[in-house]
Amino acid sequence: MQIGEMAQATGLSRDTLRFYEKRGLLRARRGANGYRDYPPEAADWLRYLRTAQQLGFTLAEIEADMPLLAAVGDPATADQLRAALARKLGEIDARIDGLTQLRGELVRRMGAAAAACPLRGDADANP
Repeated sequence: MQIGEMAQATGLSRDTLRFYEKRGLLRARRGANGYRDYPPEAADWLRYLRTAQQLGFTLAEIEADMPLLAAVGDPATADQLRAALARKLGEIDARIDGLTQLRGELVRRMGAAAAACPLRGDADANP
Protein backbone atom coordinates (compact mmCIF):
# COMPACT_ATOMS: atom_id res chain seq x y z
CA MET A 1 0.00 0.00 0.00
CA GLN A 2 1.51 3.33 -1.01
CA ILE A 3 1.58 6.36 1.25
CA GLY A 4 -1.48 7.99 -0.29
CA GLU A 5 -3.52 4.82 0.09
CA MET A 6 -2.35 4.44 3.70
CA ALA A 7 -3.21 8.05 4.44
CA GLN A 8 -6.68 7.55 3.04
CA ALA A 9 -7.18 4.23 4.84
CA THR A 10 -6.19 5.64 8.23
CA GLY A 11 -7.25 9.28 7.99
CA LEU A 12 -3.68 10.36 8.76
CA SER A 13 -1.76 12.84 6.67
CA ARG A 14 1.22 11.81 4.59
CA ASP A 15 3.37 14.04 6.78
CA THR A 16 2.19 12.16 9.88
CA LEU A 17 3.04 8.83 8.25
CA ARG A 18 6.49 10.12 7.34
CA PHE A 19 6.96 11.42 10.89
CA TYR A 20 6.01 8.06 12.40
CA GLU A 21 8.37 6.33 9.99
CA LYS A 22 11.20 8.69 10.91
CA ARG A 23 10.64 7.93 14.62
CA GLY A 24 10.68 4.20 13.91
CA LEU A 25 7.02 3.66 14.77
CA LEU A 26 6.17 2.64 11.24
CA ARG A 27 8.13 0.73 8.64
CA ALA A 28 7.77 0.72 4.90
CA ARG A 29 9.55 -1.12 2.18
CA ARG A 30 10.87 0.91 -0.71
CA GLY A 31 10.03 -0.09 -4.22
CA ALA A 32 12.45 0.16 -7.11
CA ASN A 33 10.87 3.52 -7.87
CA GLY A 34 11.61 4.73 -4.30
CA TYR A 35 7.94 4.80 -3.29
CA ARG A 36 7.01 3.65 0.18
CA ASP A 37 5.13 0.36 0.29
CA TYR A 38 3.33 -0.31 3.57
CA PRO A 39 2.11 -3.79 4.45
CA PRO A 40 -1.66 -4.05 4.96
CA GLU A 41 -1.26 -4.72 8.71
CA ALA A 42 0.35 -1.28 9.07
CA ALA A 43 -3.14 0.29 8.93
CA ASP A 44 -4.19 -1.73 11.99
CA TRP A 45 -1.00 -0.77 13.79
CA LEU A 46 -1.61 2.92 13.03
CA ARG A 47 -5.17 2.74 14.35
CA TYR A 48 -3.81 1.09 17.49
CA LEU A 49 -1.12 3.75 17.84
CA ARG A 50 -3.72 6.52 17.50
CA THR A 51 -5.95 4.86 20.09
CA ALA A 52 -3.01 4.69 22.50
CA GLN A 53 -2.39 8.40 21.95
CA GLN A 54 -6.07 9.20 22.53
CA LEU A 55 -5.83 7.32 25.83
CA GLY A 56 -3.03 9.66 26.91
CA PHE A 57 0.09 7.69 25.98
CA THR A 58 2.88 9.79 24.55
CA LEU A 59 4.89 8.73 21.52
CA ALA A 60 7.86 8.24 23.84
CA GLU A 61 5.82 5.81 25.96
CA ILE A 62 4.63 4.02 22.86
CA GLU A 63 8.18 3.81 21.56
CA ALA A 64 9.42 2.45 24.90
CA ASP A 65 6.78 -0.27 24.86
CA MET A 66 7.06 -0.94 21.11
CA PRO A 67 7.61 -4.73 21.41
CA LEU A 68 4.65 -4.94 23.76
CA LEU A 69 2.39 -2.83 21.56
CA ALA A 70 3.51 -4.57 18.39
CA ALA A 71 2.17 -7.86 19.79
CA VAL A 72 -1.41 -6.61 20.02
CA GLY A 73 -3.81 -9.52 19.93
CA ASP A 74 -1.34 -11.89 21.58
CA PRO A 75 -3.06 -13.11 24.78
CA ALA A 76 0.30 -13.22 26.56
CA THR A 77 0.55 -9.41 26.37
CA ALA A 78 -2.97 -8.65 27.63
CA ASP A 79 -1.87 -8.46 31.28
CA GLN A 80 1.05 -6.21 30.39
CA LEU A 81 -1.26 -3.91 28.44
CA ARG A 82 -3.70 -3.80 31.37
CA ALA A 83 -0.80 -2.89 33.67
CA ALA A 84 0.21 -0.06 31.31
CA LEU A 85 -3.38 1.18 31.31
CA ALA A 86 -3.51 0.97 35.11
CA ARG A 87 -0.28 3.03 35.36
CA LYS A 88 -1.74 5.62 33.01
CA LEU A 89 -4.94 5.72 35.07
CA GLY A 90 -2.86 6.30 38.20
CA GLU A 91 -1.06 9.19 36.49
CA ILE A 92 -4.37 10.72 35.45
CA ASP A 93 -5.81 10.32 38.95
CA ALA A 94 -2.74 12.07 40.40
CA ARG A 95 -3.14 14.92 37.90
CA ILE A 96 -6.83 15.22 38.78
CA ASP A 97 -5.96 15.36 42.50
CA GLY A 98 -3.38 18.07 41.83
CA LEU A 99 -5.80 20.08 39.72
CA THR A 100 -8.51 19.73 42.40
CA GLN A 101 -6.11 21.14 45.00
CA LEU A 102 -5.11 23.95 42.64
CA ARG A 103 -8.76 24.75 41.99
CA GLY A 104 -9.46 24.93 45.72
CA GLU A 105 -6.58 27.32 46.23
CA LEU A 106 -7.77 29.55 43.38
CA VAL A 107 -11.30 29.62 44.85
CA ARG A 108 -9.86 30.48 48.27
CA ARG A 109 -7.80 33.34 46.85
CA MET A 110 -10.70 34.70 44.82
CA GLY A 111 -12.78 34.86 47.99
CA ALA A 112 -10.13 36.85 49.86
CA ALA A 113 -10.86 40.37 51.07
CA ALA A 114 -11.24 42.81 48.19
CA ALA A 115 -8.31 44.96 49.33
CA ALA A 116 -5.94 42.01 49.63
CA CYS A 117 -3.77 40.97 46.72
CA PRO A 118 -4.89 37.45 45.74
CA LEU A 119 -1.34 36.50 44.71
CA ARG A 120 0.23 37.24 48.08
CA GLY A 121 0.58 34.41 50.52
CA ASP A 122 -1.60 36.24 53.00
CA ALA A 123 -4.55 36.63 50.60
CA ASP A 124 -6.97 35.47 53.28
CA ALA A 125 -5.70 37.95 55.86
CA ASN A 126 -7.61 41.14 56.60
CA PRO A 127 -5.88 44.34 55.42
